[in-house]
Amino acid sequence: MARLKTTIRQLSYFVALAEEGSFTRAAERMGISQPSLSQQIRILETIVGTTLFERGGPAILTPLGRDLLDKARRILLDVADLEDFGTTSSDPLIGTIRLGVSPTLGAYLLPGLVARLHREHPALRVHVREGLPTALASGLASGIHDLILAQLPVPGGAFHSERLFREPLYVAMATDHPLGAKAIIAPADLRGANLLTLLPEYRLSEQIAAIAADVEATVLRDYEGTSLDAIRQMAGMNMGLALLPELYVRQEIREGDDVTVRPIKGGRYYREIGLLWRQGAGRAPAYGLIADLLRAVGP
Repeated sequence: MARLKTTIRQLSYFVALAEEGSFTRAAERMGISQPSLSQQIRILETIVGTTLFERGGPAILTPLGRDLLDKARRILLDVADLEDFGTTSSDPLIGTIRLGVSPTLGAYLLPGLVARLHREHPALRVHVREGLPTALASGLASGIHDLILAQLPVPGGAFHSERLFREPLYVAMATDHPLGAKAIIAPADLRGANLLTLLPEYRLSEQIAAIAADVEATVLRDYEGTSLDAIRQMAGMNMGLALLPELYVRQEIREGDDVTVRPIKGGRYYREIGLLWRQGAGRAPAYGLIADLLRAVGP
Protein backbone atom coordinates (compact mmCIF):
# COMPACT_ATOMS: atom_id res chain seq x y z
CA MET A 1 0.00 0.00 0.00
CA ALA A 2 1.37 3.39 -1.01
CA ARG A 3 2.38 5.61 1.87
CA LEU A 4 0.28 8.74 2.38
CA LYS A 5 2.07 12.01 1.77
CA THR A 6 1.43 15.46 3.19
CA THR A 7 -0.06 18.01 0.80
CA ILE A 8 -0.05 21.79 0.79
CA ARG A 9 -3.84 21.67 0.99
CA GLN A 10 -3.71 19.67 4.22
CA LEU A 11 -1.24 22.12 5.75
CA SER A 12 -3.47 25.04 4.72
CA TYR A 13 -6.48 23.40 6.37
CA PHE A 14 -4.43 22.64 9.48
CA VAL A 15 -3.25 26.26 9.83
CA ALA A 16 -6.76 27.60 9.23
CA LEU A 17 -8.21 25.31 11.91
CA ALA A 18 -5.47 26.25 14.37
CA GLU A 19 -6.07 29.97 13.80
CA GLU A 20 -9.88 29.83 13.81
CA GLY A 21 -10.24 27.36 16.69
CA SER A 22 -13.43 26.04 15.09
CA PHE A 23 -14.10 23.45 12.37
CA THR A 24 -17.08 25.47 11.15
CA ARG A 25 -15.19 28.76 10.81
CA ALA A 26 -12.13 27.06 9.30
CA ALA A 27 -14.27 25.28 6.71
CA GLU A 28 -15.98 28.56 5.79
CA ARG A 29 -12.62 30.30 5.52
CA MET A 30 -11.26 27.61 3.19
CA GLY A 31 -14.46 27.31 1.16
CA ILE A 32 -15.06 23.60 1.83
CA SER A 33 -17.51 21.50 3.83
CA GLN A 34 -16.81 20.71 7.47
CA PRO A 35 -16.68 16.92 6.86
CA SER A 36 -14.07 17.43 4.12
CA LEU A 37 -11.96 19.57 6.45
CA SER A 38 -12.24 16.98 9.25
CA GLN A 39 -11.22 14.19 6.86
CA GLN A 40 -8.09 16.04 5.70
CA ILE A 41 -7.09 16.80 9.30
CA ARG A 42 -7.47 13.12 10.19
CA ILE A 43 -5.31 12.15 7.22
CA LEU A 44 -2.65 14.63 8.32
CA GLU A 45 -2.72 13.20 11.84
CA THR A 46 -2.27 9.72 10.39
CA ILE A 47 0.72 10.87 8.34
CA VAL A 48 2.52 12.55 11.25
CA GLY A 49 1.51 9.80 13.65
CA THR A 50 0.04 11.94 16.40
CA THR A 51 -3.10 13.80 17.43
CA LEU A 52 -2.87 17.49 16.54
CA PHE A 53 -6.05 18.78 18.20
CA GLU A 54 -7.70 17.94 21.51
CA ARG A 55 -10.91 15.97 21.12
CA GLY A 56 -14.32 17.08 22.36
CA GLY A 57 -14.87 20.82 22.30
CA PRO A 58 -13.05 23.71 20.58
CA ALA A 59 -10.21 22.94 18.18
CA ILE A 60 -7.33 23.37 20.64
CA LEU A 61 -3.85 22.34 19.53
CA THR A 62 -1.97 19.63 21.40
CA PRO A 63 1.68 20.42 22.32
CA LEU A 64 2.87 18.50 19.24
CA GLY A 65 0.26 20.32 17.20
CA ARG A 66 1.76 23.65 18.28
CA ASP A 67 5.19 22.47 17.17
CA LEU A 68 3.83 21.45 13.78
CA LEU A 69 1.99 24.76 13.37
CA ASP A 70 5.23 26.73 13.19
CA LYS A 71 6.65 24.32 10.61
CA ALA A 72 3.45 24.39 8.56
CA ARG A 73 3.40 28.18 8.46
CA ARG A 74 7.02 28.30 7.29
CA ILE A 75 6.31 25.77 4.54
CA LEU A 76 3.26 27.70 3.34
CA LEU A 77 5.25 30.94 3.36
CA ASP A 78 8.00 29.35 1.29
CA VAL A 79 5.44 28.07 -1.22
CA ALA A 80 3.75 31.49 -1.40
CA ASP A 81 7.13 33.16 -1.99
CA LEU A 82 7.87 30.69 -4.77
CA GLU A 83 4.52 31.37 -6.44
CA ASP A 84 4.96 35.13 -6.05
CA PHE A 85 8.36 34.92 -7.73
CA GLY A 86 6.88 33.29 -10.79
CA THR A 87 3.79 35.47 -11.11
CA THR A 88 5.20 38.91 -10.34
CA SER A 89 8.73 38.87 -11.75
CA SER A 90 7.60 40.67 -14.94
CA ASP A 91 5.57 43.33 -13.12
CA PRO A 92 6.50 43.42 -9.43
CA LEU A 93 4.17 46.14 -8.18
CA ILE A 94 0.81 44.42 -8.60
CA GLY A 95 -1.47 42.47 -6.29
CA THR A 96 -1.56 42.95 -2.52
CA ILE A 97 1.25 43.69 -0.08
CA ARG A 98 0.74 43.63 3.70
CA LEU A 99 2.85 46.28 5.38
CA GLY A 100 3.45 46.46 9.14
CA VAL A 101 4.62 49.79 10.50
CA SER A 102 5.64 51.31 13.83
CA PRO A 103 3.21 53.95 15.20
CA THR A 104 6.12 56.42 15.44
CA LEU A 105 6.58 56.20 11.65
CA GLY A 106 3.35 55.36 9.85
CA ALA A 107 1.44 58.62 10.12
CA TYR A 108 4.47 60.69 9.10
CA LEU A 109 5.94 58.63 6.25
CA LEU A 110 3.20 56.53 4.67
CA PRO A 111 0.90 59.25 3.24
CA GLY A 112 3.55 60.23 0.70
CA LEU A 113 4.30 56.59 -0.15
CA VAL A 114 0.66 55.55 -0.52
CA ALA A 115 -0.16 58.56 -2.70
CA ARG A 116 2.75 57.84 -5.01
CA LEU A 117 1.97 54.13 -5.24
CA HIS A 118 -1.66 54.88 -6.05
CA ARG A 119 -0.61 57.33 -8.75
CA GLU A 120 2.18 55.29 -10.35
CA HIS A 121 1.12 51.69 -9.60
CA PRO A 122 -2.70 51.56 -9.41
CA ALA A 123 -2.72 47.73 -9.67
CA LEU A 124 -0.97 47.46 -6.28
CA ARG A 125 -2.93 47.36 -3.01
CA VAL A 126 -1.12 48.03 0.26
CA HIS A 127 -2.75 46.84 3.50
CA VAL A 128 -1.20 48.73 6.43
CA ARG A 129 -1.25 47.54 10.04
CA GLU A 130 0.44 49.35 12.95
CA GLY A 131 2.21 47.48 15.73
CA LEU A 132 4.96 47.67 18.33
CA PRO A 133 8.44 46.57 17.17
CA THR A 134 8.38 43.10 18.78
CA ALA A 135 4.91 42.38 17.35
CA LEU A 136 6.01 43.60 13.92
CA ALA A 137 9.01 41.26 13.90
CA SER A 138 6.98 38.23 14.97
CA GLY A 139 4.28 39.13 12.45
CA LEU A 140 6.85 39.28 9.67
CA ALA A 141 8.31 35.92 10.68
CA SER A 142 4.88 34.27 10.80
CA GLY A 143 3.61 35.77 7.54
CA ILE A 144 1.10 38.27 8.94
CA HIS A 145 3.19 40.98 7.27
CA ASP A 146 5.07 40.86 3.97
CA LEU A 147 7.11 43.92 4.90
CA ILE A 148 7.70 45.95 8.04
CA LEU A 149 8.80 49.57 8.29
CA ALA A 150 10.58 50.15 11.58
CA GLN A 151 13.49 51.69 13.41
CA LEU A 152 16.65 49.61 13.11
CA PRO A 153 17.90 47.28 14.35
CA VAL A 154 15.03 44.80 14.46
CA PRO A 155 16.08 41.65 16.36
CA GLY A 156 15.03 38.12 15.57
CA GLY A 157 14.12 36.25 12.41
CA ALA A 158 15.91 35.67 9.11
CA PHE A 159 15.14 39.08 7.66
CA HIS A 160 16.60 41.12 4.85
CA SER A 161 17.07 44.68 6.14
CA GLU A 162 17.08 47.57 3.68
CA ARG A 163 18.38 50.78 5.25
CA LEU A 164 16.37 53.77 4.07
CA PHE A 165 17.63 56.91 5.80
CA ARG A 166 18.89 58.44 9.03
CA GLU A 167 16.47 60.71 10.81
CA PRO A 168 17.93 63.34 13.17
CA LEU A 169 16.47 63.78 16.65
CA TYR A 170 15.48 67.24 17.91
CA VAL A 171 15.12 68.55 21.45
CA ALA A 172 11.59 69.69 22.29
CA MET A 173 10.98 71.80 25.40
CA ALA A 174 8.47 74.16 26.98
CA THR A 175 8.44 77.57 25.32
CA ASP A 176 9.86 79.22 28.47
CA HIS A 177 12.65 76.67 29.00
CA PRO A 178 16.13 78.27 29.32
CA LEU A 179 17.56 76.11 26.52
CA GLY A 180 15.08 77.73 24.14
CA ALA A 181 17.40 80.74 23.95
CA LYS A 182 19.96 78.61 22.09
CA ALA A 183 19.69 78.13 18.32
CA ILE A 184 21.44 74.76 18.51
CA ILE A 185 21.66 72.40 21.50
CA ALA A 186 25.08 70.95 22.28
CA PRO A 187 25.12 67.44 23.81
CA ALA A 188 26.76 68.96 26.90
CA ASP A 189 23.68 71.18 27.37
CA LEU A 190 21.67 68.04 28.16
CA ARG A 191 23.83 67.06 31.13
CA GLY A 192 21.63 66.70 34.21
CA ALA A 193 18.42 67.18 32.19
CA ASN A 194 15.30 65.05 32.63
CA LEU A 195 14.47 63.22 29.39
CA LEU A 196 10.96 62.05 28.61
CA THR A 197 10.60 58.69 26.89
CA LEU A 198 8.17 56.27 25.30
CA LEU A 199 7.14 52.88 26.66
CA PRO A 200 9.99 50.32 26.74
CA GLU A 201 8.44 48.39 23.82
CA TYR A 202 9.52 51.15 21.43
CA ARG A 203 13.01 51.06 19.90
CA LEU A 204 13.21 54.84 20.43
CA SER A 205 12.92 54.27 24.18
CA GLU A 206 16.12 52.19 24.14
CA GLN A 207 17.84 54.90 22.15
CA ILE A 208 16.81 57.68 24.53
CA ALA A 209 18.21 55.63 27.42
CA ALA A 210 21.53 55.29 25.56
CA ILE A 211 21.63 59.04 24.84
CA ALA A 212 20.86 59.80 28.50
CA ALA A 213 23.82 57.66 29.56
CA ASP A 214 26.03 59.39 26.98
CA VAL A 215 25.22 62.95 28.12
CA GLU A 216 24.69 62.14 31.81
CA ALA A 217 20.99 62.94 31.76
CA THR A 218 18.12 61.20 33.60
CA VAL A 219 15.32 59.25 31.93
CA LEU A 220 11.92 59.93 33.52
CA ARG A 221 10.55 56.38 33.71
CA ASP A 222 7.57 57.53 35.79
CA TYR A 223 6.21 59.47 32.82
CA GLU A 224 6.58 57.08 29.87
CA GLY A 225 4.49 58.19 26.92
CA THR A 226 2.38 55.94 24.71
CA SER A 227 3.00 58.10 21.62
CA LEU A 228 5.17 60.92 20.31
CA ASP A 229 2.24 63.28 20.89
CA ALA A 230 2.19 62.27 24.56
CA ILE A 231 5.84 63.06 25.26
CA ARG A 232 5.58 66.27 23.21
CA GLN A 233 2.65 67.39 25.42
CA MET A 234 4.57 66.52 28.59
CA ALA A 235 7.51 68.55 27.32
CA GLY A 236 5.14 71.48 26.69
CA MET A 237 4.09 71.29 30.37
CA ASN A 238 7.77 71.56 31.38
CA MET A 239 7.87 68.01 32.77
CA GLY A 240 11.14 67.35 30.96
CA LEU A 241 12.81 67.42 27.55
CA ALA A 242 11.60 65.27 24.67
CA LEU A 243 13.78 63.91 21.87
CA LEU A 244 11.58 63.87 18.78
CA PRO A 245 12.41 62.55 15.28
CA GLU A 246 12.56 64.89 12.32
CA LEU A 247 9.53 63.45 10.49
CA TYR A 248 7.33 64.18 13.50
CA VAL A 249 8.81 67.65 14.04
CA ARG A 250 8.38 68.58 10.40
CA GLN A 251 4.72 67.58 10.21
CA GLU A 252 3.38 68.21 13.70
CA ILE A 253 5.15 71.24 15.19
CA ARG A 254 4.84 74.86 14.04
CA GLU A 255 6.17 78.18 15.27
CA GLY A 256 4.04 79.36 18.19
CA ASP A 257 3.05 75.84 19.28
CA ASP A 258 3.23 74.59 22.87
CA VAL A 259 6.86 73.51 22.49
CA THR A 260 10.11 74.97 21.19
CA VAL A 261 12.22 72.64 19.06
CA ARG A 262 15.97 72.86 18.51
CA PRO A 263 18.45 70.71 16.54
CA ILE A 264 21.33 68.94 18.29
CA LYS A 265 24.84 70.02 17.34
CA GLY A 266 27.04 67.59 15.47
CA GLY A 267 24.35 65.25 14.16
CA ARG A 268 25.35 62.58 16.71
CA TYR A 269 21.84 61.54 17.62
CA TYR A 270 19.51 60.09 15.02
CA ARG A 271 17.41 57.02 14.40
CA GLU A 272 17.90 54.70 11.44
CA ILE A 273 14.83 53.65 9.49
CA GLY A 274 14.63 50.45 7.50
CA LEU A 275 12.31 48.25 5.47
CA LEU A 276 12.50 44.53 6.24
CA TRP A 277 11.26 41.36 4.58
CA ARG A 278 11.90 37.65 4.94
CA GLN A 279 15.08 36.26 3.44
CA GLY A 280 14.36 34.56 0.13
CA ALA A 281 10.99 36.27 -0.38
CA GLY A 282 9.78 35.78 -3.95
CA ARG A 283 8.60 39.39 -4.17
CA ALA A 284 11.96 40.85 -3.18
CA PRO A 285 12.18 42.89 -6.44
CA ALA A 286 8.86 44.60 -5.58
CA TYR A 287 9.99 45.22 -2.01
CA GLY A 288 13.21 46.78 -3.28
CA LEU A 289 11.20 49.18 -5.44
CA ILE A 290 9.08 50.16 -2.43
CA ALA A 291 12.29 50.79 -0.46
CA ASP A 292 13.44 53.17 -3.23
CA LEU A 293 10.11 55.00 -3.12
CA LEU A 294 10.39 55.36 0.67
CA ARG A 295 13.83 56.90 0.28
CA ALA A 296 12.35 59.38 -2.20
CA VAL A 297 9.49 60.48 0.10
CA GLY A 298 11.53 60.41 3.33
CA PRO A 299 13.51 63.31 4.80
